[in-house]
Amino acid sequence: MTDLEWIAADWGTTNVRAWAMSKDGDILAEATSADGMGTLAPDGFEDAFARLTADWTLADRCPVLICGMAGARQGWTEAPYAAVPTAPDVTPPTPVDTRSNRWKVRILPGLSQQTPPDVMRGEETQIAGFLTLHPQFDGTLILPGSHTKWVQVSAGEIVSFQTAMTGEIYAALSGHTVLRHSVGCDIDPDAFAEAVSDGLSRPEALAARAFQLRADDLLHGLDPARATGRLSGLLVGAELAHARPYWLGMQTALIGASKLSQTYASALESQGVTPVIERGDACTLAGLRAAFARWKD
Repeated sequence: MTDLEWIAADWGTTNVRAWAMSKDGDILAEATSADGMGTLAPDGFEDAFARLTADWTLADRCPVLICGMAGARQGWTEAPYAAVPTAPDVTPPTPVDTRSNRWKVRILPGLSQQTPPDVMRGEETQIAGFLTLHPQFDGTLILPGSHTKWVQVSAGEIVSFQTAMTGEIYAALSGHTVLRHSVGCDIDPDAFAEAVSDGLSRPEALAARAFQLRADDLLHGLDPARATGRLSGLLVGAELAHARPYWLGMQTALIGASKLSQTYASALESQGVTPVIERGDACTLAGLRAAFARWKD
């Protein structure tokens, strides 16, 4: 670890992940923990970071660059939003006051949009990383998750974006309503594809279609995998209906975890759209590398 020059970190709501980086941008070590923003008070972040990096040998004032929820209002230090339209990496990071001299911490800002109102934290770093890998990309980036982002990119700038709570709604319906008795863990791909088409063509019927899953189970013993596929497909289809201007006739790319990205890819491919797919963690790290190179003292 004598070659360690700086630390990159992605601080989410439920987890935090850090990388020890060399002068050449290589990963020397990696650490993760469940000390996400949702589990910490603002004065608990420094101790959590100390635990995370306790096994690493650091020079005094080791540079640390963080993206994500550590910069939220409830985080370590609030990093003000940068307003779109903007390139995702042109606003300087916010310095953090620390008790220890072990590190020099800075947090990258999120992005905001006034009309319609929207915000993101962490995704802007993934977008910056994607654009370092695909510098000529013009079109729509889709970042699936609990709060899926649809982002219009042109000439290296984020022009506009919108957020859909599809993942969180799915979790609520499948875990906290009568549908929890009917859905399972596996997804029937045929049922998913059929429901995507249904949700896209009739998004206004979503609430009624959702209850039909429970009724179908009670009356006909609906297979849990088919119920799960149909619920997921209805929600993703309704999301695609609303986001149609973002993907219809547009170049598209997905940034995220493999399984969830494939789910959205199959829904888009059913509409004749074939997106580029990049791993979310790879884009996050590429974005942090680019930001460190830009804002390195």
